[in-house]
Amino acid sequence: METENSKNMVKFLSERLIFPNVEEANEEGLLAAGGDLTTERLLLGYQNGIFPWFNDDSLILWWSPNPRMVLFPKNIKISKSMRKLIRDNSFRLTKNTCFEKVVEHCSTVNREGQDGTWITKQIRKAYIELNQKGMAVSYEVWDGEMLVGGLYGVDLEGVFCGESMFSLKSNASKFAFIKLAEELQAKKYRLIDCQMYTEHLASLGAEEIPRKEFIKILKG
Repeated sequence: METENSKNMVKFLSERLIFPNVEEANEEGLLAAGGDLTTERLLLGYQNGIFPWFNDDSLILWWSPNPRMVLFPKNIKISKSMRKLIRDNSFRLTKNTCFEKVVEHCSTVNREGQDGTWITKQIRKAYIELNQKGMAVSYEVWDGEMLVGGLYGVDLEGVFCGESMFSLKSNASKFAFIKLAEELQAKKYRLIDCQMYTEHLASLGAEEIPRKEFIKILKG
Protein backbone atom coordinates (compact mmCIF):
# COMPACT_ATOMS: atom_id res chain seq x y z
CA MET A 1 0.00 0.00 0.00
CA GLU A 2 1.39 3.40 -0.92
CA THR A 3 -0.19 6.68 0.06
CA GLU A 4 -0.51 9.71 -2.17
CA ASN A 5 2.41 12.16 -2.06
CA SER A 6 4.62 9.64 -0.29
CA LYS A 7 7.25 7.18 -1.42
CA ASN A 8 7.18 5.32 1.90
CA MET A 9 5.54 1.92 1.91
CA VAL A 10 3.02 1.49 4.71
CA LYS A 11 3.66 -1.65 6.76
CA PHE A 12 0.88 -4.20 7.23
CA LEU A 13 0.51 -5.57 10.74
CA SER A 14 0.13 -9.28 11.45
CA GLU A 15 -1.28 -10.92 14.57
CA ARG A 16 2.06 -10.35 16.31
CA LEU A 17 2.02 -7.56 18.87
CA ILE A 18 4.64 -5.39 17.22
CA PHE A 19 4.75 -2.02 15.46
CA PRO A 20 7.34 -0.62 13.05
CA ASN A 21 9.68 2.09 14.35
CA VAL A 22 7.87 5.44 14.26
CA GLU A 23 10.66 6.86 12.08
CA GLU A 24 9.26 4.68 9.28
CA ALA A 25 6.03 6.71 9.14
CA ASN A 26 5.40 8.59 5.89
CA GLU A 27 5.26 12.38 5.55
CA GLU A 28 1.63 12.47 6.68
CA GLY A 29 2.45 10.42 9.78
CA LEU A 30 0.88 7.15 8.58
CA LEU A 31 2.93 4.24 9.93
CA ALA A 32 1.00 1.00 9.48
CA ALA A 33 -2.30 -0.63 8.51
CA GLY A 34 -4.22 -3.63 9.75
CA GLY A 35 -3.94 -5.45 13.04
CA ASP A 36 -6.69 -5.14 15.61
CA LEU A 37 -7.90 -2.90 18.44
CA THR A 38 -7.27 -5.17 21.41
CA THR A 39 -6.38 -3.51 24.69
CA GLU A 40 -2.87 -4.93 24.44
CA ARG A 41 -2.23 -3.52 20.96
CA LEU A 42 -3.74 -0.14 21.75
CA LEU A 43 -1.58 0.25 24.87
CA LEU A 44 1.54 -0.86 23.00
CA GLY A 45 0.74 1.75 20.36
CA TYR A 46 0.22 4.59 22.84
CA GLN A 47 3.33 3.64 24.78
CA ASN A 48 5.29 4.07 21.55
CA GLY A 49 3.63 7.26 20.29
CA ILE A 50 1.26 5.52 17.86
CA PHE A 51 -2.54 5.86 17.68
CA PRO A 52 -5.36 4.54 15.44
CA TRP A 53 -7.31 6.86 13.14
CA PHE A 54 -9.44 5.59 10.28
CA ASN A 55 -12.89 5.71 8.69
CA ASP A 56 -15.60 3.06 8.83
CA ASP A 57 -14.84 1.81 5.32
CA SER A 58 -11.07 1.65 5.85
CA LEU A 59 -8.53 -0.74 7.26
CA ILE A 60 -7.31 0.16 10.74
CA LEU A 61 -4.66 2.84 10.19
CA TRP A 62 -1.92 3.65 12.72
CA TRP A 63 -0.30 7.09 12.93
CA SER A 64 2.71 8.80 14.47
CA PRO A 65 2.86 12.35 13.05
CA ASN A 66 5.91 14.59 12.97
CA PRO A 67 5.75 17.20 14.45
CA ARG A 68 3.53 16.22 17.37
CA MET A 69 0.99 18.53 18.99
CA VAL A 70 1.33 18.53 22.78
CA LEU A 71 0.46 20.60 25.82
CA PHE A 72 2.86 20.90 28.72
CA PRO A 73 0.28 21.26 31.54
CA LYS A 74 2.00 24.31 33.07
CA ASN A 75 1.58 26.13 29.73
CA ILE A 76 -2.23 26.01 29.69
CA LYS A 77 -3.63 29.37 28.56
CA ILE A 78 -6.73 30.57 30.39
CA SER A 79 -8.39 33.67 28.95
CA LYS A 80 -10.05 36.33 31.13
CA SER A 81 -13.48 35.18 30.01
CA MET A 82 -12.66 31.57 30.92
CA ARG A 83 -11.30 32.63 34.32
CA LYS A 84 -14.61 34.41 34.99
CA LEU A 85 -16.58 31.38 33.83
CA ILE A 86 -14.58 29.18 36.21
CA ARG A 87 -14.96 31.64 39.11
CA ASP A 88 -18.70 31.84 38.54
CA ASN A 89 -19.04 28.05 38.77
CA SER A 90 -20.90 28.09 35.46
CA PHE A 91 -20.11 24.41 34.89
CA ARG A 92 -19.62 21.34 37.03
CA LEU A 93 -16.93 18.76 36.28
CA THR A 94 -17.05 15.01 36.90
CA LYS A 95 -14.66 12.22 35.96
CA ASN A 96 -15.54 8.79 34.59
CA THR A 97 -19.24 9.00 35.45
CA CYS A 98 -20.50 8.41 31.88
CA PHE A 99 -17.59 7.43 29.65
CA GLU A 100 -19.78 5.86 26.98
CA LYS A 101 -21.93 8.99 26.65
CA VAL A 102 -18.82 11.17 26.19
CA VAL A 103 -17.49 8.90 23.44
CA GLU A 104 -20.92 8.85 21.78
CA HIS A 105 -21.16 12.65 21.79
CA CYS A 106 -17.60 12.94 20.43
CA SER A 107 -18.60 10.62 17.58
CA THR A 108 -21.69 12.59 16.57
CA VAL A 109 -20.71 16.23 17.05
CA ASN A 110 -20.31 18.19 13.80
CA ARG A 111 -16.75 19.33 13.12
CA GLU A 112 -15.72 21.94 10.59
CA GLY A 113 -14.07 20.43 7.53
CA GLN A 114 -14.80 16.86 8.60
CA ASP A 115 -17.16 14.46 6.86
CA GLY A 116 -18.53 11.75 9.11
CA THR A 117 -16.59 10.45 12.10
CA TRP A 118 -13.46 8.43 12.77
CA ILE A 119 -14.98 7.25 16.07
CA THR A 120 -16.53 4.12 14.59
CA LYS A 121 -18.42 1.38 16.43
CA GLN A 122 -15.16 -0.56 16.46
CA ILE A 123 -13.30 2.37 18.06
CA ARG A 124 -16.07 2.96 20.62
CA LYS A 125 -16.04 -0.69 21.69
CA ALA A 126 -12.23 -0.72 22.02
CA TYR A 127 -12.06 2.42 24.18
CA ILE A 128 -14.98 1.36 26.37
CA GLU A 129 -12.98 -1.80 27.11
CA LEU A 130 -9.94 0.34 27.92
CA ASN A 131 -12.09 2.40 30.28
CA GLN A 132 -13.44 -0.70 31.99
CA LYS A 133 -9.84 -1.74 32.64
CA GLY A 134 -9.01 1.67 34.10
CA MET A 135 -6.80 2.82 31.23
CA ALA A 136 -9.10 5.27 29.44
CA VAL A 137 -10.68 8.22 31.23
CA SER A 138 -13.47 10.69 30.54
CA TYR A 139 -14.04 14.17 31.92
CA GLU A 140 -17.65 15.38 31.84
CA VAL A 141 -18.94 18.94 31.93
CA TRP A 142 -22.43 19.60 33.26
CA ASP A 143 -24.75 22.59 33.17
CA GLY A 144 -27.13 21.66 35.95
CA GLU A 145 -28.13 18.07 35.15
CA MET A 146 -27.36 18.37 31.44
CA LEU A 147 -24.17 16.94 29.92
CA VAL A 148 -22.86 19.79 27.75
CA GLY A 149 -19.23 18.89 27.08
CA GLY A 150 -16.34 16.62 27.81
CA LEU A 151 -13.29 14.77 26.59
CA TYR A 152 -11.69 11.36 26.85
CA GLY A 153 -8.26 9.85 26.45
CA VAL A 154 -5.76 7.20 27.52
CA ASP A 155 -3.93 7.68 30.81
CA LEU A 156 -0.34 6.41 30.73
CA GLU A 157 0.45 7.77 34.22
CA GLY A 158 2.78 10.62 33.40
CA VAL A 159 1.41 11.30 29.93
CA PHE A 160 -2.26 11.73 29.05
CA CYS A 161 -3.13 10.89 25.45
CA GLY A 162 -6.12 12.99 24.51
CA GLU A 163 -8.44 11.42 21.95
CA SER A 164 -11.44 13.67 21.40
CA MET A 165 -13.60 16.35 22.96
CA PHE A 166 -17.05 17.76 22.37
CA SER A 167 -19.05 20.81 23.33
CA LEU A 168 -22.82 21.32 23.20
CA LYS A 169 -22.54 24.68 24.93
CA SER A 170 -19.98 27.44 24.35
CA ASN A 171 -16.71 26.90 26.24
CA ALA A 172 -17.70 23.53 27.72
CA SER A 173 -14.86 21.58 26.07
CA LYS A 174 -12.39 24.37 26.95
CA PHE A 175 -13.49 24.06 30.56
CA ALA A 176 -12.84 20.30 30.52
CA PHE A 177 -9.42 20.74 28.90
CA ILE A 178 -8.35 23.45 31.35
CA LYS A 179 -9.45 21.36 34.33
CA LEU A 180 -7.61 18.35 32.90
CA ALA A 181 -4.42 20.40 32.49
CA GLU A 182 -4.67 21.79 36.03
CA GLU A 183 -5.17 18.32 37.50
CA LEU A 184 -2.27 16.83 35.54
CA GLN A 185 0.01 19.75 36.45
CA ALA A 186 -0.71 19.07 40.13
CA LYS A 187 0.10 15.38 39.54
CA LYS A 188 3.34 16.38 37.77
CA TYR A 189 2.40 14.76 34.45
CA ARG A 190 4.95 15.46 31.73
CA LEU A 191 2.51 16.35 28.96
CA ILE A 192 -0.85 15.94 27.28
CA ASP A 193 -0.60 14.42 23.82
CA CYS A 194 -2.92 16.31 21.46
CA GLN A 195 -1.71 14.41 18.36
CA MET A 196 -2.21 16.96 15.58
CA TYR A 197 -2.33 20.74 15.25
CA THR A 198 -5.59 22.66 15.51
CA GLU A 199 -6.07 26.37 16.10
CA HIS A 200 -8.35 25.56 19.04
CA LEU A 201 -5.62 23.58 20.82
CA ALA A 202 -2.99 26.20 20.00
CA SER A 203 -5.19 28.88 21.57
CA LEU A 204 -5.13 26.86 24.79
CA GLY A 205 -1.33 26.67 24.89
CA ALA A 206 -0.60 23.49 22.96
CA GLU A 207 2.43 23.48 20.66
CA GLU A 208 4.14 21.33 18.08
CA ILE A 209 7.38 19.55 18.98
CA PRO A 210 9.56 17.15 16.94
CA ARG A 211 8.47 13.52 17.11
CA LYS A 212 11.87 12.49 18.49
CA GLU A 213 11.44 14.89 21.40
CA PHE A 214 7.90 13.63 22.00
CA ILE A 215 9.04 9.99 22.09
CA LYS A 216 11.85 10.86 24.49
CA ILE A 217 9.41 12.57 26.87
CA LEU A 218 6.87 9.74 26.44
CA LYS A 219 9.45 7.15 27.47
CA GLY A 220 10.23 9.26 30.56
